[in-house]
Amino acid sequence: MRHYFCYSSSLDTAAFDEWKASHGYDNFSLPHGERAKAMGVAYTFDFPSNYWGGRVVSLTPLEGFEATGNVEGMLYTISPEAWPILQHKEGVVTGASVETTIKVLANNRIVEATAFVTNPSRCGHHGPVSARFLEVLARAYAKHGLTAGFESVRQASIKTTNVVES
Repeated sequence: MRHYFCYSSSLDTAAFDEWKASHGYDNFSLPHGERAKAMGVAYTFDFPSNYWGGRVVSLTPLEGFEATGNVEGMLYTISPEAWPILQHKEGVVTGASVETTIKVLANNRIVEATAFVTNPSRCGHHGPVSARFLEVLARAYAKHGLTAGFESVRQASIKTTNVVES
């Protein structure tokens, strides 16, 4: 079993269901998860996505950062059989993302988890942040009670270039 820290569009039921249906994974679902905060990382918008029509969120390390910060998400325990489905969803198979190990705080315990982040060879800060992507994140974060996390995502998006309207 592996811990998966999810902080992006996979948290949104509608977006995830749409992806599953278009890729033949209709019967897959994420198990029950728990709210968590990632340690030593911050949000960044460094992946230009054609699908979303603008840049989308990833994580970037913060050197010497020991506090939990405001990177909120959900922590899931995933079976080895299901892991390749997440790798597909998160873009590992296309080279868009890579796996990274991070520490997360969940229910007063610190655990190591895998997060998917932008592949360094695909990073780009040109172009606007996707407004459609931010709308999906707002809906997902509200559903999971991650409002402080979404505010941090929103602030990170403001620090970058203009948001593109969908």
